[in-house]
Amino acid sequence: MATIFTKIIDGDIPGRFIWQDEKCVAFLDINPLSYGHTLVVPRQEVDMWTGVDEDLNAHLYTVASRIGAAQVAGLGAARAGMMIAGYEVPHLHLHVFPTQSLADFDLRRVMREPDQQKMDEAATDLRAALRDAGHGEFVPAD
Repeated sequence: MATIFTKIIDGDIPGRFIWQDEKCVAFLDINPLSYGHTLVVPRQEVDMWTGVDEDLNAHLYTVASRIGAAQVAGLGAARAGMMIAGYEVPHLHLHVFPTQSLADFDLRRVMREPDQQKMDEAATDLRAALRDAGHGEFVPAD
């Protein structure tokens, strides 16, 4: 059975995509820790990060790094945080999020009803920062 992430990737469920390539996609988390919180997800359904081959693993981390740099540049974050929890959905995903302090790493602090306009603005700003960094070929239209 397809995971919710596969349904988002396939367009069955809407998502705010900020990156798309042949190996992975990245879209905003619907329950973010901060505005701009992004999930980097392989197109291939794989449950745990330890089960992915080294090439795909390296690619996911490269994409996460580029998105983190865009969060700092485009959203004014002090740093970009990253974590892999792996319990929410049985489909590998890297959480990459704008952070101002270590307190931002607490998944119990997610926004259950984020402001949708701020979500749209964060997606637009991240896409622009990724384009400005030279990654436009992977950035979907606003």
